[in-house]
Parts: sequence; C-alpha cells; structure tokens
Amino acid sequence: MQKVLHTLTSESVSEGHPDKVCDYIADSILDAYLVVDPRSRVACEVLCKNDIVVLAGEITSNARVNHEEVVRRAVREIGYVDDREPFSVGTLRVCEFLSTQAADIARGVDAEQNACGEQGAGDQGMMFGYATDETPELMPLPILLAHRLTRGLAEDRRGGQYPWLRPDAKSQVSVVYDNGTPRHVSHMLVSTQHAPDVHQNEIREYVETYLAPRVLGSWFHPGIEVLVNPTGKFSQGGPSADCGVTGRKIIVDTYGGASRHGGGAFSGKDPSKVDRSGAYFCRYVARQLVKRGLAERAEIQVAYAIGRALPVSVKVDTFGTGDEAAARDLVAQFDSRPAAVIERLDLLQPIYRRTTNYGHFGKPGLPWEA
Repeated sequence: MQKVLHTLTSESVSEGHPDKVCDYIADSILDAYLVVDPRSRVACEVLCKNDIVVLAGEITSNARVNHEEVVRRAVREIGYVDDREPFSVGTLRVCEFLSTQAADIARGVDAEQNACGEQGAGDQGMMFGYATDETPELMPLPILLAHRLTRGLAEDRRGGQYPWLRPDAKSQVSVVYDNGTPRHVSHMLVSTQHAPDVHQNEIREYVETYLAPRVLGSWFHPGIEVLVNPTGKFSQGGPSADCGVTGRKIIVDTYGGASRHGGGAFSGKDPSKVDRSGAYFCRYVARQLVKRGLAERAEIQVAYAIGRALPVSVKVDTFGTGDEAAARDLVAQFDSRPAAVIERLDLLQPIYRRTTNYGHFGKPGLPWEA
C-alpha cells in the first residue's frame, strides 16, 4: 500500500484559561439550578475581565440561586485566590444581566405548549458526533494527548511540587498519520503561566523531563520538537490579562479538528438546547458504530428546527472504513427527539461542571461515554 502521510494538530486549554473560567462559571450556575429544579431552562453567558464577571442570558426556574456565591466558589476551585491580582475570588465583582426565557421559545420547547404535544428542539442547528478506534477512548489521538498535558499541568499545580505554576495554560500536539493510523508525535507545545521569578530553563526542564513523559506515556519520544512558552515569559495570565467569554473553545471541547462542527457551544446551556444534548447524542451513537465494529471511524450529523421534535435530517459517514448501510440502519433505530435523548442519557442531572474542562468527550463517567 502506498504510504499516505498527514499531520493533525489539536490544542487544549486549562481550566484557568479565561474562556474556560467563563465556561466553568456558566456550567456551575446551570448545575446549581438543576440540583433544585431539573426542569430549569438555563442559557447563561459569562464574560470575565480584570475584576469583573458579567452574567447575561435567560433563566426560567423554580429554584433560587445565589449567583455571586456560585461564581466565587467556581473561581476558588479553579485557583484564582491571590487577591494581589485583579482577578481573584476575594476581589472580583459580579454584574448580572439575566431575564427569563422568551415566551415564544418556551412555546416551542415545552410539551404542554407545543402544538405537536411533545418537547421540541430549543433552537435550529446541526450537531456532529465522532468516534474513532485509534484510541481506547474512541477519541482522536492529538486532542486526547493535548488534554493530558493541560490536565497534567493542573494536577502538578495543585500537588504543590511545582509552586511556580499558575492556572492559565495551553497545549498543542501534532500527530503524524500513515494511511489514517497515528504513527508518532512530531511537535508538542506547552505554554503555562508561571510565577514572575521562575526561569525559562526551569520550566522547560519540568516539561521535557517530567510532565511530557508522564502524561504522554508511550507516545513520548526524544525526537519530538518541544516548544515551551515560546515568547520566553508568561507571568501575566487569566482574566487579569485577557478577556474571557463563554463558548469560544468549541473545537477544544470536541474533537480537536478531526471532525466537523456545527458551531454551537455547550457550556451554560440546559439540555433542552440541542446544541448541547444533540452533540452528546451524536457522540453516543457514533461510539456505538465503532464499538460494534460497523466502522473504524464514524461521524453522525443531526439537524433540528426550533419547536419541532423530529430532526429535519440525520447523516451517517463511516469514511469508507466500514459497512455504511448497516451503520445507517443502526442509527435509524435511535430516537433522536429531544425528550428521548434527554431520557436516554439522563441529562436532567447536575453533571455539567464535570464536562467543562479537558473535553466533553472521551472521559469516563459521562452517560454519552457509557
């Protein structure tokens, strides 16, 4: 067989990245409502900059939630606790611009009001799910390794062995494929926020001799071109240095560019929003195709119209790696109506803070990964 090489690069960001701070706050607020009222309708957007956290969106619920308390708890859990910095749990201010869900949307979503008598999709749009047999997690290797690097940075920061580590960080991993099979890692980039007095050489030594070998495992080798804090310094980070907004890391949240994306973000949205529940459902179905041997790679697309329960289209792509007709037959057996998806995956539970960081897919314990 002729050798066909290509390289796929994927990135990850840590929980302290400004955009992920916003995602985590949004999902923390969502979970706080679902704990009391599982039928809450939540669409919470967050912006963070300097000492300001802005909450905006629409929330309709029987629960009463202290938003400021939830925000401060989330920021403390991430690790922004130094009150000498502009963005810190002790100094931040919360501004709220929240209203209830529009009645016209509720009319299409709520089964009691919908003309068809069942729950309709909360919006229009198309969602994708993907699975591949190249890793045990059925995830693309580049995004999986990139997440391991940023998660490893967070673990080492919390462990205290490297006290100069700070919450904001990014990683990037390039994997060379031969005829669709991953062969080796060619490049690795780690940018981590650090204390002002630590030297660049110390950071590089930590990444090359401890972090990368530990988290990359058998994929680490001496031939990787390693880049560490390429500008030479990264002491200013987080929302103190950069503005964060929810929903700006949609490729980090999914498949790292290995699959198509419909454009919808996840965090801060209850499961009536098919941007979130539809994408989780598509991942669940794509996993079934790969696990049952009907494809080595599979991508599912589902498209919805607001207020309608049945999708307007369902598409299956096995990329020539399996029995596409059998795959289509299997996919047709799954009920993709919003209420059925929510019931199958048990999506009214307060599980969303667990999804925010290091990818919404490929992690154990989530119902769409079962």
